[in-house]
Amino acid sequence: MTTQYANLHVILVEPSTTQQHIIRNYLTQAGINDIICCNSGAELFTSLSRTQPDLIISAMYLPDMTGSELLYTLREDEEYDKAFMLISSETNLSSLEPIRQAGAIAILPKPFTAEELQIALSATVDYLNPEKAILNHFDIEDIAVLLVDDSPLALKYISNILNDIGIEKITQVNDGSKAIPLLQECYFDLIITDYNMPDIDGLQLTSFIREQSEQKNIPIIMITSEQDSQRLAAIQHAGVSAILDKPFEPASIRNFIINLLN
Repeated sequence: MTTQYANLHVILVEPSTTQQHIIRNYLTQAGINDIICCNSGAELFTSLSRTQPDLIISAMYLPDMTGSELLYTLREDEEYDKAFMLISSETNLSSLEPIRQAGAIAILPKPFTAEELQIALSATVDYLNPEKAILNHFDIEDIAVLLVDDSPLALKYISNILNDIGIEKITQVNDGSKAIPLLQECYFDLIITDYNMPDIDGLQLTSFIREQSEQKNIPIIMITSEQDSQRLAAIQHAGVSAILDKPFEPASIRNFIINLLN
């Protein structure tokens, strides 16, 4: 039994009794015993009026809403803005994209392995108990970050994680077209950008920075749900410093920042 997860309070939203039993068994084997099971989104919100979980795990398709709708509703209310994990047999990328953008801790397939669950639970613990990034030559509070993403929920989620690791100076814009003028006016220590954006995407923004900006050497982390290998190769060729998938583990972005800025 794994004891590091023993204190986690979990609400599982799953309409299938069989799947509830399977997932609950996996959680119990991981050392989690404080589990509430709900059949629908409405049941979840009734439970949330009485208890505050550390982690909400949901299926994609519920009787009254989708997992995406559930997560977006949670993210809109600070009181309900909890760590969220999707467990689903859905493989359609466009269906999963809203979950990726809204800031899920993990998206697990059905069936999933115990190892996959362990990774997701470890990310949950890191999200709930964040460690500040320690830099050799700077105070993390002095680092200026430009965050570029066209999803308001992604901006909020990534900003919260950056705040948790000690970064306070965050400038947010929702497109590369708005980032470029800022780069010509202000100095930043780090850029974190999405790839797919409507006007100037992350690839075009990276190319501008590396070829035309006065801040050519600034570290660039791209956080993207892009799956196309040719596009990812083009991103790397353009000169990004690191690529993180959506969803990402909070420890990953902390480690990248430490490595890039030390």
